[in-house]
Amino acid sequence: MRLVVFDVDGTLVDSQADIVASMAAAFGAVEMPAPTRQDILSIVGLSLPVAMRTLAPEADHDRMVAVYKDSYADLRMTKGAASSPLYPGARAALDRLNGRDDILLGIATGKSKRGLDGLIDAHGLGGAFVTRQVADFHPSKPHPSMLHAAMDEAGVYAADAVMIGDTSFDADMAEAARMPFIGVSWGYHPPSRLNGARTVLNSFDDLDDALGALWVE
Repeated sequence: MRLVVFDVDGTLVDSQADIVASMAAAFGAVEMPAPTRQDILSIVGLSLPVAMRTLAPEADHDRMVAVYKDSYADLRMTKGAASSPLYPGARAALDRLNGRDDILLGIATGKSKRGLDGLIDAHGLGGAFVTRQVADFHPSKPHPSMLHAAMDEAGVYAADAVMIGDTSFDADMAEAARMPFIGVSWGYHPPSRLNGARTVLNSFDDLDDALGALWVE
């Protein structure tokens, strides 16, 4: 069996509008001006406490995290699946991989369990992933804890797994776990930051060939 682990924000779904809006709410709660969109997107993938410390070292991070989570949950409840739309080709790629008997799918995300569960329910992906690793139970990316847990749950070794993501945090996490990494070009970090990527996808249509090249018998 092989395990394909996906990042979520910037890889499977485009959640930047709600991320930026929720970050603005969090900064407003501590009476600070919100960072630029570029600065906010640069920290997507980190766990929220780490992201807040990065963007606002002297602020009340507990307050900011709580407000961010509540704002994001409210937006998801209001907008449903439109809160974080799947990127073009993502659903078809997940369906293709789930149709194979030699591949298992997993997630490793900086989202909370509440956030991931809500997103999966909104998109009807409840049965797609055999392992879901979230920020609640692990150190922030790029620590490899999430990937170690994913491999343990799926029963595979690093050589038979791959991380797919859009940020340097994903790339560095995969390297720390000694797992191959495939980048995507449509996310929140430019491809030039995806150090060590075996390849960088320009479309989900390219994923099957990339996996085939990775695991040549």
